[in-house]
Amino acid sequence: MKGPITMLYDAIIVGGNFAGLAAALQLARVRRKVLVVDAGEPRNRFAAESHGFLGQDGVAPFEIKRQGEHQLLSYPDAAVWRDRVTRAEKTAGVFAVTLENGSMAKARRLLFATGVRDVLPAVKGLAERWGTSVLHCPYCHGYEVRDRRLGALANMPWSADTALLLPDLGPTTFFTQGLFEIDPQQERLLTGRSIIIERTPIAEILGKDKSVEAVRLDDGRIIDLDAIFTTTRTVVTNDVPAQLGCRLQELPFGVSLEVNEFQETSVQGVFAAGDTASMMQSATFAAASGVRAAVFIHKSLAVEDASVGVQANLG
Repeated sequence: MKGPITMLYDAIIVGGNFAGLAAALQLARVRRKVLVVDAGEPRNRFAAESHGFLGQDGVAPFEIKRQGEHQLLSYPDAAVWRDRVTRAEKTAGVFAVTLENGSMAKARRLLFATGVRDVLPAVKGLAERWGTSVLHCPYCHGYEVRDRRLGALANMPWSADTALLLPDLGPTTFFTQGLFEIDPQQERLLTGRSIIIERTPIAEILGKDKSVEAVRLDDGRIIDLDAIFTTTRTVVTNDVPAQLGCRLQELPFGVSLEVNEFQETSVQGVFAAGDTASMMQSATFAAASGVRAAVFIHKSLAVEDASVGVQANLG
């Protein structure tokens, strides 16, 4: 249910997955009025289970999110709205956000935790297997495909680094796709790990339903595989930070919001956390950055409150 438009929240958090909910929980626990606006499209919605997240290993991401919301809403100063933020503006130190349904909410601070969107390699059969048998992270999903035939699909110059990690899980073939040639040092490292280097591009991924059974190369050869890892390029999912003038930065794996050591963007009072503001992307990193952002949001509010109090006493 929407709260009154006249309410001034201490913080509005745009995005209600691991980073956003972690931030909201910290602020609610210090009795700050916090609103989470969540469009319900988390990046991990394609994954059946979340792994490597302490205390939640093997739990479905949706279930972790559901538990997090339930716990958050036990605090009277927290609210969650199901909607999408389409516009934001700052006037006299207050942020006003407009939602897709036309509603508006105001806050003293704004936190973007909207995540990123994966730009997938243009390989036939890849998109429909994304998050199931075509995977992005050996720490998140590697153990579940252990002792199977693994492929590492190059999608950027850093892809060889991912391939180097995979032999601990299973026999690995690195596909350069004819686009990202490795240097002699990388080749020595890969071959030293018994990784097969294949320079002919993959034309199509083969397998029933969402499974990977093999790949067909441009020259017609078929190579049997059971899972494929690839590092995707990512882009920020929401253009509202750009409306406010928040700077973007180019990272090795894509574009993110530029933040300082306090998780604050280039616009004062606007913070960012989770995948949208970090090169290190996992459930653990997202939640941790959300907590970090909340701590500095709280401190900035406390300093502002103290300043107002001093001015009132002087007056």
